[in-house]
Amino acid sequence: MIYADITGWGKYIPPAVLTNDELTTFMDTSDEWISSRSGIRQRRISHINTAQMATLASKQALARAGLTADDLDLIIVATCCPDTLVPNTASKVQELLGTNQAACFDLSSACTGFLYALQNATAQIRSGMAKKVLVVAAERMSWFVNWSERSSAVLFGDGAGAVIVEASDIECGLLNAKLGCDSKARDILSVSNFGTDMDRYENPPGPLTLDFIGPEIFKRAVRGMGGATETVMSEAKLNVEDIDLLIPHQANVRIIETIAQKLKLKDEQVMVNIQNYGNTSAATVPIAICEALESGRVKPGDNIISAAFGAGLTWGAGFIKWGNRVTPVNDYVQQEQTSEKTALELLATAIKHCTQKPA
Repeated sequence: MIYADITGWGKYIPPAVLTNDELTTFMDTSDEWISSRSGIRQRRISHINTAQMATLASKQALARAGLTADDLDLIIVATCCPDTLVPNTASKVQELLGTNQAACFDLSSACTGFLYALQNATAQIRSGMAKKVLVVAAERMSWFVNWSERSSAVLFGDGAGAVIVEASDIECGLLNAKLGCDSKARDILSVSNFGTDMDRYENPPGPLTLDFIGPEIFKRAVRGMGGATETVMSEAKLNVEDIDLLIPHQANVRIIETIAQKLKLKDEQVMVNIQNYGNTSAATVPIAICEALESGRVKPGDNIISAAFGAGLTWGAGFIKWGNRVTPVNDYVQQEQTSEKTALELLATAIKHCTQKPA
């Protein structure tokens, strides 16, 4: 039997921090209003594009797995913020990694994208079609945000996370998954004036509109993530006491707390870092996996449950039996073209266009 072991992990966190207090300089809000509703204290704003963030996270994951880019059979980029639609962002990541060996494709399932991509990579390996796969989730959500819409603008941030998945004869990796989509409610979380569905010529678009119906999203997220988690645990014959760590999508701390309570999990069984980064869409889960490993919260053989919910409305959960590697083979000191600009300086033009009043 072939399994798909996670042997490397990496993340990229943009250096520019946008705090809740800084949002109050151009928006009617407060740190208390944001943090009490979402758990978010700050988020990161990237000065580089999606492919560059993905590449930095991928280089770290490759180093920690003891591999080079030429070893890869497949590169999957999970993103709803591609730099270009044609060609795909994955091909740019391949170019930046300095190889032309692997097959490349993008996967768009919004916040559930990493779990969708990990399941795909696992299936490729278990079928024998690939031996080494890079799964990277990278999101530049600040590009989509309408900075005049308080209900959604305060929630999102930028970042990237990656894992290397390799064929193994040890029973480990993603062993069970339940993915799905609630398409009847797809309009409650969407960017409505973007893509080929928009009227390109007669009504040129202004700032993008991120439609976000919070209470309904909350209800469906809890139901989707919670139901998928219960299904996965049942199929894997896991009890609550068998779970070493829940690594959920970091969208809202209230959603995380509700699911943890529903599963009767203790605080030490749940990974939470939303306070530092906000919602980085598909990147939240792999970033959280990296930080869980870096902080010693993952041990060889641990039972890990991950769950996510995103636009579409996609949802899913997976059971990961962690393999033997919890320390890197090598490490990678990220080198990037740094920016001297603050988050507010990086966003100045976007904020101006979104918040200026029509004449």
